[in-house]
Amino acid sequence: MSHAFSSSSILGADFGAGYAKLNRRVGNGGWSPLDSDRYRWLQVDLRGRKQITAIATQGRYSSSDWTKQYRLLYSDTGSNWRPYRQDGNIWTFSGNWNSERAVRHELQYTIVGRYLRFIPLEWSEEGRIGLRVEAYGCAYWADVINFDGQGVISYRFRQKKMKILKDVISLRFKTSKGDGVLLHGEGQQGDYLTLELRRAKLVLQINLGSNQYGSIQGHTSVSSGSLLDDDHWHSVLIERYRRSVNFTLDQHTQSFRTNGEFDHLDLDYEISFGGMPVSAKPSSGGPQNFVGCMEGIHYNGDNITNLARRKRVDTSSFRNLTYTCPVSQTFPAFFNSTSTLQLPGQSEADTVSVSLQFRTWSPSGLLLFTPLMPGGVELSLVEGKVVVHIYISQGKNARVDISSGSGLNDGQWHSVHFLALESFAMLTINGDETSSVRASLPIQIRTIGDYYFGGYFPRTDLSPSQRSFQGCMQLIHVDGELVDLHAVEKGMLGSFENVSLDMCAIIDRCVPNHCEHGGRCSQTGDTFKCSCDGTGYTGATCHTSVYEQSCEEYKHLGRTSDSYWIDPDGSGPLEPFKVSCNMMEDKVWTTLVNDLPPQSAVSSGSDPAQGTVLRLNYSMTTDQVNAITSSAEHCEQYVAYACRMSRLLNSPDGSPYTWWVGRGNEKHFYWGGSGPGIQKCACGIERNCTDPNYYYLCSFKKVPKSDHLPVTQVIVGDTQRSGSEAKLTVGPLRCQGDRNYWNAASFNTPASYLHFPTFRGETSADISFYFKTSSSYGVFLENMGNNDFIRLELKSAYMVSFSFDVGNGPVELTVRSLTPLNDDQWHRVEAERNVKEAVLRLDKQHREVRAAPPQGHTQLQLYSQLFVGASGGQRGFLGCIRSLKMNGVTLDLEERAKVTPGVKPGCSGHCSSYGMHCQNGGKCVEKYNGYSCDCSLTAFDGPFCTDDVGGYFESGTMVRYDFMSDSTSAPVGKGVSGALGVEGNLTQEELSFSFSTSHAPSVLVYISSKTQDYLAVVLRHNGTLQIRYSLGGLKEPFTISLDHRNMANGQPHSVNISRQERLIQLQLDHYPTVSYSLPDASDTVFNLVKTIFLGKVFETGQIDPVLIERYNSPGFVGCLSRVQFNRIAPLKAALRPAIPSTASIQGVLVESNCGALPLTIPPMSAAFDPWQPDSAGIQFPFNEERVNRDGVNRDSAIIGGIIAVVIFTILCTLVFLVRHMFRHKGSYHTNEAKGAESADCADAAIIVNDPAFTETIDESKKEWFI
Repeated sequence: MSHAFSSSSILGADFGAGYAKLNRRVGNGGWSPLDSDRYRWLQVDLRGRKQITAIATQGRYSSSDWTKQYRLLYSDTGSNWRPYRQDGNIWTFSGNWNSERAVRHELQYTIVGRYLRFIPLEWSEEGRIGLRVEAYGCAYWADVINFDGQGVISYRFRQKKMKILKDVISLRFKTSKGDGVLLHGEGQQGDYLTLELRRAKLVLQINLGSNQYGSIQGHTSVSSGSLLDDDHWHSVLIERYRRSVNFTLDQHTQSFRTNGEFDHLDLDYEISFGGMPVSAKPSSGGPQNFVGCMEGIHYNGDNITNLARRKRVDTSSFRNLTYTCPVSQTFPAFFNSTSTLQLPGQSEADTVSVSLQFRTWSPSGLLLFTPLMPGGVELSLVEGKVVVHIYISQGKNARVDISSGSGLNDGQWHSVHFLALESFAMLTINGDETSSVRASLPIQIRTIGDYYFGGYFPRTDLSPSQRSFQGCMQLIHVDGELVDLHAVEKGMLGSFENVSLDMCAIIDRCVPNHCEHGGRCSQTGDTFKCSCDGTGYTGATCHTSVYEQSCEEYKHLGRTSDSYWIDPDGSGPLEPFKVSCNMMEDKVWTTLVNDLPPQSAVSSGSDPAQGTVLRLNYSMTTDQVNAITSSAEHCEQYVAYACRMSRLLNSPDGSPYTWWVGRGNEKHFYWGGSGPGIQKCACGIERNCTDPNYYYLCSFKKVPKSDHLPVTQVIVGDTQRSGSEAKLTVGPLRCQGDRNYWNAASFNTPASYLHFPTFRGETSADISFYFKTSSSYGVFLENMGNNDFIRLELKSAYMVSFSFDVGNGPVELTVRSLTPLNDDQWHRVEAERNVKEAVLRLDKQHREVRAAPPQGHTQLQLYSQLFVGASGGQRGFLGCIRSLKMNGVTLDLEERAKVTPGVKPGCSGHCSSYGMHCQNGGKCVEKYNGYSCDCSLTAFDGPFCTDDVGGYFESGTMVRYDFMSDSTSAPVGKGVSGALGVEGNLTQEELSFSFSTSHAPSVLVYISSKTQDYLAVVLRHNGTLQIRYSLGGLKEPFTISLDHRNMANGQPHSVNISRQERLIQLQLDHYPTVSYSLPDASDTVFNLVKTIFLGKVFETGQIDPVLIERYNSPGFVGCLSRVQFNRIAPLKAALRPAIPSTASIQGVLVESNCGALPLTIPPMSAAFDPWQPDSAGIQFPFNEERVNRDGVNRDSAIIGGIIAVVIFTILCTLVFLVRHMFRHKGSYHTNEAKGAESADCADAAIIVNDPAFTETIDESKKEWFI
């Protein structure tokens, strides 16, 4: 078989290609070329087309010559070579490291060809190229048919009409034309099946049926592949069962379901191959017929090519039917970024005439450069259009530019013709001479005769703007003559460097598209990138969602109630969608609204038997809604049905008149308070209906079972009778909790683990989870293959590692934390690997990225089970893992832990990680599936104890909170009395609140005792604040008077007072704290605290007469909020009557947070602090007697008083004139709030009559599901 081997050259007679068979030792024991470079090749003729499954190589026997890396080309004809590709690249095989050992490679897929060519890329440093080879496989034979664009094979069915439930169609084709129909069949009912080439892509169109009303559209179109006009064989397999289709092109399979609701493909008479029959073509001409070759055509078990040979099918449309495939006449050249091809032309000519065809994905590149005398011509691709620069001197300042075309970097073949003759130049793209671009030349062209295609690298005074080209060229013409590239390959014409001749190895890196979730793919010659703008995803392949998985997760990031985008399956197929999140104290509710208006009237349907159908649409897809309900702990939906003479149910034995449709389009006949199969309302079951004889007449219903929701339709019957009337309200779907987010397991021993099915993440994989531990090392999870693996591990107390191997050798990414990770708090790990890069992220802060190698394996092949915890002798993980999600699927750790020794479901201790979200003294409470904030001992409400609890006080309104009696009289610290709500003796206390008012004087807070001790905070007549302390030992109370600012200005203010023994600290609003000290003669014990008064004082015991006379009447009018004394919140206790307390209300108190101080003012430094004595140049605090004497600048006061009097006089005059001008007889209308007559003030009237202002909802009129 030595004559089957040939080569580019030989070192000598004993180094010939005939000695290159594996294990052969004759001659010099193998092949070696004359020169060792990358242009050498060894070729094998298999004497017929064969299926090749494996190859093997050896070095030259007993020598220092071997090949370390090589590429494999194959061909049917010995020309138009095709490189073996794997994982999206021209594959480089690893060869030998010595002369004797054979290295065998099993091919990832079978190739078919007669000729094999081995291209050495790297060889022994000690010697030269040496090679012995072997190929493994089997014989291949198939009937081939050449389609000339006219003939069509028609396969007639045995029956006129075929109703086909299952299809299996396969064929192989090769062509140099980018358009043409490969097969087509259709039926009179509108069904069809078409396989067609469009712009060198394969398009499968299928329609199993559409109805005449247009409500069912069955048309489905799927495209696959690219660059299929490369004149190489491509295999196609179509498998259909009902609506499920597998569409495979060259080992890449797309699985999809057809549109519509029909399962059968109804075809009439025949199915055709190679085009559409004349009878099926539209009058406009229709698509082109296929031009090229097909082989191995099989249709549902019948060999169509064999039937054609035997004349068993109609081939009458062929002019000359042949069963051989013609040899391609093109000779392409493949360029990379280092390639150049130099060709000779006419010298000292006055004409430049060059034409060529090219195809590329790169937007820019050099097609041609030729120097002139003087100047030069550059023909380039710039941002997808062809640009010609004609330099008319050695400098670049004087030149003529021509451009034409757009989007020419689309991978298709495009032709370019440039002609410069005498005084003009012309550029023509794709042979369209009508759109040729012309330009005048100021000089006569004078050629040198050198033409550089695809690259020009010499550094000269005149260099082209583009340096190289990545893509293919063919049919190159210089001076009107076709260049013989065969002669170039043999070294007989021109020269080349790093150009692959007789092959076009361009790769479409966007097919298949690795950009996920609608990301847009763009590419150059050697890479691709994804644009994720507007997709809701991020990363190199748009794999990772930018949104959280649920409202629950947003809450634990510290977010408050609002509308949020969520993505329940992360990197899965569901698109993100927007929901309303209601963060409550102990629950998180997700709300999904529908489009059914409240109290929708139910009209009579056209068919009484069918009833009236009311359809509900949600602002998301069914799958998105199901993702919420399936992961929620509980869902509910409010339904109200009001009717008159329109029965909801029937007798227990009859069919219901009304039902609803829920998840999965299932009908349900039960309603809230009842259950499936029970045709009674809740009142009928509980026997408390208004009329016990009619237990089926219900006015309100609720739907309780979460797995049946949401309600998508309500079918209402019994509306045909005279006088029948019904109205329906279906509220939003409300779901609480997220089981996936809290799904956790505790690993108690180093040997404990959970196992799951093998992880499937061949080209794209992401893993995310939370963990907490007190250990400094352990394996989180691991999955193994033969050589491939993936592992996430806690390497140390500060480091997390992500390691994997896809066949290119182990890769490890590590991320180091600045703080310990074994602090028994939750930490989040996110890892992703795709064909572009690998990413590891810790706690959304620390991140490492590792780019994938430009060439190499890309698919992760795993075979073992997935182990979470210890596996394979690795150090086990001790601690908790929660919310483990892999490629968008949450693994059920809890369910598996229930049956696994050493692992327990769930994990406690969430407050150590999330307790900081409970603010204002709120206490974090552990829950099985999370935590909540206990705000009972604070003056706040809300999920994080951040919502102010306040109320509006009318004149005379008072809140009283009484401490319970207690025999203990010993001094206690703060918190003891406050926590228990009993009388006590205090040596320290804290009082905080906020208020807003426009009225003075008033008592804000008064705390009395059974002795003469008290604490009071009052507003004096001029609106200034005063704090009065009376603890005994002094003749007069100790006062802190703040005389420099009117605080009765309608704006919210906050007051924080704390005392410890003699030290008193006061902070107002956002200003720095100021300290005071009780006189030495003062006592330091607040004895027998008795009552807290808000707004007004009504005390039977001893009380300061100054307080009563000056400040207690008429009482506080305005807003108080977040009032707290030690751990007592008297105002909150009064406004929450459901919680037992000693609080009481006298007068009208409307809940409102109008006294809340917005936390938007930045802290003020002491240098500009008006509360600070030094900054204002005043003494602080003032005594009440010194206010009028020393506290105000008298000149400023006099001037201000005069201005105020003048303004007041003008305003009074204007009011009088307006009233006089608009006075008239008769009745009039007013917008004054109703009830203003009885209200004490206008503000009170507004609050009483504005429901939105009170922020309270009457829940007694609502009925919710359980």
